[in-house]
Amino acid sequence: SGKVIETPEELLRRISNAIAKPEANFTNKANVRKTADKFYQLLRNKDFLPNSPTIMNAGRELGQLSACFVLPVDDSMESIFQTLKDTALIHKSGGGTGFSFSRIRPQKSIVNSTSGVASGPISFMKVYNASTEAVKQGGTRRGANMGILRVDHPDILEFIDCKKDPKELTNFNISVAVTDDFMEKVRKREQYELINPVDGSVTGTLNAADVFKLIAQNAWTNGDPGVIFIDKINKMNPIPKLGDIEATNPCGEQPLLPNEACNLGSINLSNFVNDGKIDYDRMKEVIDTSVHFLDNVIEANKYPLKKIENMVRKTRKIGLGVMGFADVLFKLKIAYNSEEALKLADEIISFIYKTARDASIHLGETRGTFPAWNESIYFPDGPKLRNSTFITIAPTGTISMLADCSSGIEPIFSLVFTKRVMDGTDLLYVNPHFEQACKEAGIYSKELMQKVADKGSIQHIDEIPEEIKKIFVTAHDISPEWHVRMQAAFQKWTDAAVSKTCNFPKTASVQDVMDAYWLAYEAGCKGITIYRDGSRDEQVLYVGDKAGQKSPDKAAPSSQQLTYEADRIHPRVRPQETRGTTKRIRTGQGTLYITINEDETGLCEVFTNIGKAGSQAQVESEAISRLISLALRSGIDARDIIKQLKGIGGPSPIWENGTQILSTPDAIAKALEWYLDEHEGKKSSAAAQPNFQFNDTIPEQAAQKKATRPTSVNQIDNKKSIITCPECGTSLYHESGCVTCPSCGFSKC
Repeated sequence: SGKVIETPEELLRRISNAIAKPEANFTNKANVRKTADKFYQLLRNKDFLPNSPTIMNAGRELGQLSACFVLPVDDSMESIFQTLKDTALIHKSGGGTGFSFSRIRPQKSIVNSTSGVASGPISFMKVYNASTEAVKQGGTRRGANMGILRVDHPDILEFIDCKKDPKELTNFNISVAVTDDFMEKVRKREQYELINPVDGSVTGTLNAADVFKLIAQNAWTNGDPGVIFIDKINKMNPIPKLGDIEATNPCGEQPLLPNEACNLGSINLSNFVNDGKIDYDRMKEVIDTSVHFLDNVIEANKYPLKKIENMVRKTRKIGLGVMGFADVLFKLKIAYNSEEALKLADEIISFIYKTARDASIHLGETRGTFPAWNESIYFPDGPKLRNSTFITIAPTGTISMLADCSSGIEPIFSLVFTKRVMDGTDLLYVNPHFEQACKEAGIYSKELMQKVADKGSIQHIDEIPEEIKKIFVTAHDISPEWHVRMQAAFQKWTDAAVSKTCNFPKTASVQDVMDAYWLAYEAGCKGITIYRDGSRDEQVLYVGDKAGQKSPDKAAPSSQQLTYEADRIHPRVRPQETRGTTKRIRTGQGTLYITINEDETGLCEVFTNIGKAGSQAQVESEAISRLISLALRSGIDARDIIKQLKGIGGPSPIWENGTQILSTPDAIAKALEWYLDEHEGKKSSAAAQPNFQFNDTIPEQAAQKKATRPTSVNQIDNKKSIITCPECGTSLYHESGCVTCPSCGFSKC
């Protein structure tokens, strides 16, 4: 409607007041206002921001402040479906979920209670995926899941391949939990044992090196599965008496015990660079206040389930992270892929860890230790901490945009890109540090910035000096080795884990991926996610010179193609008059008006109208309808055209009177199908044929006036990788296992 419901100051006051409110439990009420003002300044200065659910829900009725949870899945129908119910409630409240399916017996095992045969963990993952599909996360988006299976589970090969088909498990990230024993067997190229989790029996053996290569092969192909080093994670489990850590959150940066929730927030490092150096004195003040803030979040949070509340209050984990690291490097004129950058990373994160730990000790003295302290590695002679963990490096996709800084510890994706503003205009966004460097060098021009946007990198642009090229590297300019080494530098002082993507060029090999896995393992990382440029059916975001790409080798033409080459098909001429009908269908991109016309021979043309003239949706639908018309007049069977278009997924599928409309191409195909069924006398089921409105004609202006844009995102359909943001249409980019829109802040893991 355009009506402002909350100003930025009101939003920050809402958050700071809500998070300060628990202060009354520990001190006099007069300090609540003082603490609220302190939190307000922290947020207002953009020195620190909490995770998105805290920003959206603090001080509101929902009050659910956690972004992610880990739930247990035991080997019983009761546990599997109780967790499924809990998952739905968490997704409804706005959270994402992580699971280990390693306790479930392998497929074809005997079920004693029924004498039947078990279907295995992947079958239940599909049930969880379908549930996620049906439940909107917090009323606004689909939930995200992490599915994990131990490498020694008998169904590991099926698990590694379970996302080969892009239509499967579209709401899951998956990772293999790799053990130290497995890695040693890979090194020695030996067999390793597969263990039935129910009785501990050995069900078979596999060659470790072959399985390792299969993991790398699939990750090289489409990014899944990731890898977590589960033994390294549990070596740093602060409360092993409560159980082993088996799973992480969907982005992988927060290993959690069953029924724990993450509590994340990040410091904007860019704000602490003054006169060519980092102001550690001011950073200490911000860290102290941030730890105080996150500890209060545990008190203020309205948890979706009581058992989660009990566990979170028992362990009191917080995850203070960073964002803006790439900006710091730009300001200090340090290359991301340099020893100097690694040294700075170690310096910053060690300072944050030690300061956060001291702040937690201080809170422990005034508020008491976390209740599970007596069961922790700190008992009996260790520090009396308020929180069992302190540091987590999260992706920060949304909050880094609010803070106007780079994301997490990632290098920036692009120095110049196209940004769509609210009126639909596309503007060229130039990184301010790069712009300043170019102006100081006397080389800045709009033409040069457009050239950078087109190329995607400055490394091969002659006009740019070498000293600028050295500093302003992007994610794809950096070799995988430097990505991993930077992740390891931050992991050294991070008691949770680090979310980071190791970017590979399109030309990388499977061996390159395996080398990165080994480097991550030996450098002390707790996991690794890789993404090879262009490795999915559709690139998430392509930055650069497409003309420079090599086209794939041409396949030998078929005999049918050779026949048509000799006698080309020409479309019949369109007559002056045609007859037909116009249908109206709601799609995720707006209301589609489709006119289907016939001539004396049969179907001859399709016209479509959606959105405003010149909009992306209208341009794409017009292109599709022109090609359909050409195909129809060339004698192509309409049913073959329907077959090609029906089922294509888009960014915002919706339900229209009982039928799911996946995208504009899907809507056009279904309209054609219903038209043919009617005219051929076929009866479609009520479920298959919504009650669409039929009109003789709809004037173009009226159609445009009636077209509406959906008001919320239903889901990102991962049947193919996403190209455009479902909110604003801007290209998305892949980072830290998530996709993020640089224009409006939309993100999905």
